[in-house]
Amino acid sequence: MFKFTELLIPIFIGLIVLYGLMHKVNVFDEFIEGAKENLSVGIGILPSLIAMITAIGMFKASGGMEMIAGLLKPLTDLLGFPSECLPLAVMRPISGSGALAVYESILKSVNPDSFAGRVASVILGSTETTFYTLAVYYGATNVKNTRHSLVSSLTADLTGFIFSALTVRLIMR
Repeated sequence: MFKFTELLIPIFIGLIVLYGLMHKVNVFDEFIEGAKENLSVGIGILPSLIAMITAIGMFKASGGMEMIAGLLKPLTDLLGFPSECLPLAVMRPISGSGALAVYESILKSVNPDSFAGRVASVILGSTETTFYTLAVYYGATNVKNTRHSLVSSLTADLTGFIFSALTVRLIMR
């Protein structure tokens, strides 16, 4: 027995094809044209992705994450941010998969229902992989002058980190 949610995507695709046919659009040719455009976009952003993956690997291998977390520890202790979540806060703007690995290690070392476990969960769900996102989107659109995007995005991430701890602290009371 199928649930409606399992049929939702096929129904949606069918409606798109039906709409195209009703408006006398060659749906298959339009699909092929869109696939060609997306392939060229994928090829266009490939150098940015390779550079980002290389930089992430170098950052992790060099011990940069641990160094930054160590430098930030006095400030985060003052703010009431759990020290177990510092590596996650450092990794999250850089790499989604790296952040997921750090998150998994946090949950293995502390109880998922602990303060640190909950803060890590909120961080993972409320912040973005800033550098990856900027590299992909600006690489796809050939934007060279990013102006204030990086600073404002990192400020949003910092706000997410601080308020994740504050929100969990308020909810756990």
